[in-house]
Amino acid sequence: MNEAQGTPSNWILGVLGTLGMANGFWALFAANHWFTRIAADTGPLNVHFVRDVGAAYVTAGACLVFAALRPAWRAPLTASAACFLTLHALGHVFETATGQLGSHHWLEDSPGVFLPAILVSALAYRFIRSPASQSA
Repeated sequence: MNEAQGTPSNWILGVLGTLGMANGFWALFAANHWFTRIAADTGPLNVHFVRDVGAAYVTAGACLVFAALRPAWRAPLTASAACFLTLHALGHVFETATGQLGSHHWLEDSPGVFLPAILVSALAYRFIRSPASQSA
């Protein structure tokens, strides 16, 4: 076990990566169930699109898990995951702010959409800015 594996950054990467991959596999392999539990108020079900979202979550989650396991790769892997998570969150912000999604989405999307985007973006910024922090 290298010294980076027990750090808070490592735990955040590992937990968010695992949760992201679980969400993605759920969307990939149980699209109808995922949609009725997560996105039913966003419009009609499009199974192909739900699976595309699942693929994006699996990819971003895998980047975070690998970043937790390989400190030298943290900056590019975390930045890659942050791109998807932040663009996805900004889409939710836009749609909620313009009334395309109900105002309850501000609170409902906070733990699963907004918080991961903020945390991963902050970590990516930290890793890019300070290569020494990749082992912290």
